[in-house]
Amino acid sequence: MPRPVYVIEEPAEVDVHDLRLFNGMSGAAMSWDDLVSAASEADIVLIGEVHGHPIGLSAAAELFEQVAAGAATAALSLEFFERDEQLALDDYLTGVVKKEEDFLAAAGRRQSNYPAGHRAMVETAKAGGLPVIAANAPRRYVSIARLEGFDALRRLSEAQRRLFVIPESLTEGRYREKFFEMMEEHADPEAPPVDGEGYFRSQCMWDATMADSILNAVAEGRRPVVHVVGQFHCDYSGGTVSRIAAQRSDVLVWTISMVTEWSESLREEDQGRADCVIYVGPSKEPG
Repeated sequence: MPRPVYVIEEPAEVDVHDLRLFNGMSGAAMSWDDLVSAASEADIVLIGEVHGHPIGLSAAAELFEQVAAGAATAALSLEFFERDEQLALDDYLTGVVKKEEDFLAAAGRRQSNYPAGHRAMVETAKAGGLPVIAANAPRRYVSIARLEGFDALRRLSEAQRRLFVIPESLTEGRYREKFFEMMEEHADPEAPPVDGEGYFRSQCMWDATMADSILNAVAEGRRPVVHVVGQFHCDYSGGTVSRIAAQRSDVLVWTISMVTEWSESLREEDQGRADCVIYVGPSKEPG
């Protein structure tokens, strides 16, 4: 699917510690401390965000700050940085690049693709000497996957192929079904039909590359690895979750989903969405 369009953040008026949190499996109410404890005990934490939502992004940043404070081996992993941007991140985190504006220029960050919540998480990692993983496949290779297929990627050099992971197969089941339902919902009836299979190949390549990036960090002794990603990738054991589980069934994964509603109990439609469901209120429309 196309890359998300971020909205400009405004300061959240809600204290994230007062948000309504629920166990997504049992429906039991959770406190903020419960969430921090569960995330701290996991090997991998997947935070499914709603792109550009100020309260959700603030909650993610606060959670990472508290987890990082208690875990010297923690790492931050981001869908929104691609593997060929890792050097720009590393140079900034280690002080090779001193000025934030120079880092932003090297990494191609602007307000539209580096919202305040993401910045806060990167700055927390920097202050704590923790790594930040540019987890995703560069979009130029993802475009080749969509338009030409995986065989075109297999013909590239070894150095190029290190920047992405080609999935052995495409994800089946609910994830695939929901993907095509969403494609249909957002389709322009007056536009030519799009290649849904091509877009799904891209989606699966994103998932495979992010799962590989996360598990590489786990193999290097990082724990917990906190990965921030669009919620579709991890809701209901989505593509990123299933690919991690297929490769490492021995790691403890804790999933979190930010839901753009207010609710005093776990809604029926959110049952099984994630290990923890956080209601963050309606999202701000781009404008």
